[in-house]
Amino acid sequence: MAGKARVIATTVLLVAVYCTLAVAQATPRSILQIDTENRVQYVEDIFDVSKFATNPNVTPAAAPFEFQSAVTIADIVAVNGQPAKGTFISRTRRINTTPTATAGPGQAVADIARQALIEIIYEIQTADGNPIGTIMTAGFGGPGTPPPGSPLGQVQGNQTIVGGTGAFLGARGQQGGGTGPNDVPQRTASMAEDPANRRKNGGGRNRELLVVIPLSTPEIVVTASGPAVTHSSDFSLVTASKPAAAGEILSLFVTGLGPTKPGVDPGKPFPASPASVVNSPVDVTVNGKSAEVTAAVGFPGTVDGYQVNFRVPSDAAKGTTTIQVSAAWIAGPAVSIVIQ
Repeated sequence: MAGKARVIATTVLLVAVYCTLAVAQATPRSILQIDTENRVQYVEDIFDVSKFATNPNVTPAAAPFEFQSAVTIADIVAVNGQPAKGTFISRTRRINTTPTATAGPGQAVADIARQALIEIIYEIQTADGNPIGTIMTAGFGGPGTPPPGSPLGQVQGNQTIVGGTGAFLGARGQQGGGTGPNDVPQRTASMAEDPANRRKNGGGRNRELLVVIPLSTPEIVVTASGPAVTHSSDFSLVTASKPAAAGEILSLFVTGLGPTKPGVDPGKPFPASPASVVNSPVDVTVNGKSAEVTAAVGFPGTVDGYQVNFRVPSDAAKGTTTIQVSAAWIAGPAVSIVIQ
């Protein structure tokens, strides 16, 4: 019995050690689920450039062949379920590799089945058209086994995030195709078709999955007395002896929220006037529930320091509560405060 107790104690200790290591060593990452519509792939099946983009009608492409190029254009309509705008553009070169011992005509023999080399640009805006930034990827597209560690919803593709701009400056990670509830295969057209009529002629509806490792994530500042979450009325810290209340407006101080409007040069402090409003969508969750954000601005005199004001939900449960901030759909680590 004593031996069994020692085994249990040892197992518990090992679990605690591994959990601690996981927390200490994990690299922050977020999954972006990007939904696209009106997706059309324009295949380079004609070689008279004077005929490119001249036909206003729907123009089915000729059967694709090895080493053929194509350009795909689609509208970004949502990110992580939130309405958004933007453009998805990809450039592909068909390779059609196969591990079959005797590759058929027009197939490239190789160890792994992949359909195309692909480069993708996601240029993302908010639903009202405010630019957020771009994410660029490169790798293999089309059917094929996703790489190990991909999101469970990824069904194809093996691409690397090679960089980004704006809110996604310096991003890295990986990308592939997912499956949405209302997916429609992309439409394949000839490059003779006029892309001005893409939305009128219609196209596919597809979901993209990106695992983004940002250059920096939103992080709530932690002081010696606890997280820098304060009562907006007097900017005193929220503590166990002075807890927050449901419905109260709190201010938190955070880093890593990215560009502002108006902008400042990289490495320069935010001015006192005019206020530097965070350019990206900012979300604060209280125990996983979105709270009303009333302001998100660069804190004057700081570099990469921000103040975010938010209202605690009126139905927030009493007791220890988790607070988490995200910007441009990139979430930071949670902190705990007390609500009375």
